[in-house]
Amino acid sequence: MDSTHLAALFLDGSRHYLAEEYRAKIRRAVAALPADKLWWRPNEESNSVGNLLLHLTGNIRQWIVAGVGGAPFTRNRAAEFATRDGASAAELLAELERALAEVDQVLAGLTAERLVERYAIQGRDVTVLDAILHVVEHFSYHVGQIVLVSKTFAPGGVRFYEDAGGLARPIWNQ
Repeated sequence: MDSTHLAALFLDGSRHYLAEEYRAKIRRAVAALPADKLWWRPNEESNSVGNLLLHLTGNIRQWIVAGVGGAPFTRNRAAEFATRDGASAAELLAELERALAEVDQVLAGLTAERLVERYAIQGRDVTVLDAILHVVEHFSYHVGQIVLVSKTFAPGGVRFYEDAGGLARPIWNQ
């Protein structure tokens, strides 16, 4: 397998997780979450689902849209975590959706050669491949946190797989 094919597989997989699987899982989890729990925090050291949605939007724009794609962007990362209320789930999801579309556009335009280019993003010297891997991993981590909060307040309200017959058949995409 040549590097061009391997790069295409990596980019396709990254785009799938961000644009399809993680997006769908967040939608399902937030839809199940009672509206009055969007800004709930278990303690002052933890983040609400609202904070995590703000944070994911800022992170993907900083790392991919601006960092790799070169678009202008100013981020107030501390405000993502300091916010205690405000936007509704629909507003936060709409902004995240816009950011994910911007990310997908950048990823769709990348080539194998670009994956080894280096950029300074969030004070780190990284390759484009590093930046994409960071974003996919980071997004997954916070999706898990959002799902946990949703399952806490809506037991049985969030399901991603049908386990009949011992197989985990995805239903998040339905």
